[in-house]
Amino acid sequence: MTSHSTTAPDRVVRAVAVQPRWHASDFTDADAFRRWMRAQLESARPHLSADHPTLVVLTELNGLPLVLRGGGWALRLRTFERVALALFLARLPRTLPILLRERVSPIRALQLAGIDENTALYLHTCRDLAREYGVYLCCGSAPTPRYRLRGRQLTRAPGILTNQTVLLDPSGDLIGVTDKVHLTPDEQAGGVDLTPGDLREMRVFPTPAGNLGVAISLDAFRPDVIGTLEAQGCTVLLQPDANGSPWTAKEGLPPDPAHIRDQTVAWLESSWQVTSTSAQIRYAVNPMVVGNLLNLTFDGQSAITGPPEQAPQPRSYVLTDPRPGFLALTPWVEDGPADQLRQTGLHLAAGSGHPRENAYRTDTLSADLTLPAAPLTPPEPTPHETALRALLRGEARASRPRLWPWALAALTLLALPLLRRRP
Repeated sequence: MTSHSTTAPDRVVRAVAVQPRWHASDFTDADAFRRWMRAQLESARPHLSADHPTLVVLTELNGLPLVLRGGGWALRLRTFERVALALFLARLPRTLPILLRERVSPIRALQLAGIDENTALYLHTCRDLAREYGVYLCCGSAPTPRYRLRGRQLTRAPGILTNQTVLLDPSGDLIGVTDKVHLTPDEQAGGVDLTPGDLREMRVFPTPAGNLGVAISLDAFRPDVIGTLEAQGCTVLLQPDANGSPWTAKEGLPPDPAHIRDQTVAWLESSWQVTSTSAQIRYAVNPMVVGNLLNLTFDGQSAITGPPEQAPQPRSYVLTDPRPGFLALTPWVEDGPADQLRQTGLHLAAGSGHPRENAYRTDTLSADLTLPAAPLTPPEPTPHETALRALLRGEARASRPRLWPWALAALTLLALPLLRRRP
């Protein structure tokens, strides 16, 4: 990607970060998911600019719970682990062939068993919203396979499932995708078991809304990711996030286990630190999802950060000292002494039984970003991006999975003991 000299003036972009609250019931059918996503764009509507391009950024893993689609009956099992097991068994004709053929874990097989339909639902929903609201849309992120286009069909690479962000323009066309490189323990084997992205595939996408670089959650804390985006001319960093713990707890991935900090102190080492110190990346948009998803807790404070001189008002996350650099910041559910805040975080968390359980704050933030003219050559689309572009345009569809004859035989063998017990 190369830069070209220009005398064009600075441009103004409206950035919007949406902090929604999710519930498992938002993902049990397609209509519920569409309503949940549309509600987020509706909350952004008052912030959209009539005079400048608007960039709306949604949250990390907002497509992950689509694994629950069609499985509302299983929610009464209450924990994600039990629900996943029940769905794996109920969908055995689809999950078992993937488990055996692609040599993946049960949880990855469960996700891959419905991934083509869920990916299409996710992308078509985001496409329609980008078009309707006329915005550049960072869709958040979702577990996504790797596709290739063969004729008018998409073929899926066996076993691959990354945490992927998709960027769309106001026409609903694909700008590009980015995979998360640094996975948290909950995203690795033993958790939802995703495939890490490749740092060498990370690119910056020039748009009228800025030269956009994506660093999903933990990636925004990692110098190798930020350095890669800086070297390619990124001016606006997008950090979709889903922090899976109480916001006022201690950090979950301490660089020094002997000195564990408050999580909010550690969070300053992502978007805020980048825009406070980088000579290249001027702004960052960090939306965070909140809410208890079955037994899983998600909490945080969404923010839009920029150069300290453009945001001189001192403010910061709870449990941290006020400082410049926050153009917009969602307040946490309350303020007060540290011990009180830590206790409140536990009250909000899944399974607390407290009257305030799941009473998280939702919000929508916006800020105008003044960007220097720095045109870049767009990167060549990858085969995967070409395939997704065809899917979004209605020029291709995912191939339907086939149930192998030997898988039917295996299922029959598994069922025989049960059949023999019948009176």
